[in-house]
Amino acid sequence: MSNPQQLADLGLGTIEQVAYIVEDMDRAIPRYEALFGPFTVSEQKLDDCTVRGASTDLEMKMAVNNSSPVEIELIQPVKGDSPWSEHLEKHGEGLHHVRFRVTGIDAKLEELGGRGFETLMYKRFGPEIAFAYLETPAEFGAHIIELLEMP
Repeated sequence: MSNPQQLADLGLGTIEQVAYIVEDMDRAIPRYEALFGPFTVSEQKLDDCTVRGASTDLEMKMAVNNSSPVEIELIQPVKGDSPWSEHLEKHGEGLHHVRFRVTGIDAKLEELGGRGFETLMYKRFGPEIAFAYLETPAEFGAHIIELLEMP
């Protein structure tokens, strides 16, 4: 098991988002709004994502609540094989990942890859914006983290 110093050595800072996977956004929203307050819902197409090394097009419904210092995100997979649909198949609805903001995401992915983190999904939206999901090595527990690079 990792000690706190090892976690601090990753240089990820503080958690800025907690994300949940839901099966049906319309049914989920009332439950999560009762806990966290109002959400803004949108539909997203993510063309040319890299999922487990292969290029794929994905679609999702997303709901975001920014009423506290930590953003709450709900994700409903709509189209494509993704870490979101995998989560629903294996675990059902629930906590999926926590997000950290980084600078230089590609270098951070290489660094974390060298420490046993597996990149599950990667998407770049231009020179300044990208995100990735990583599965932590066993020593950190079986968790998924998201890295976001955005000015």
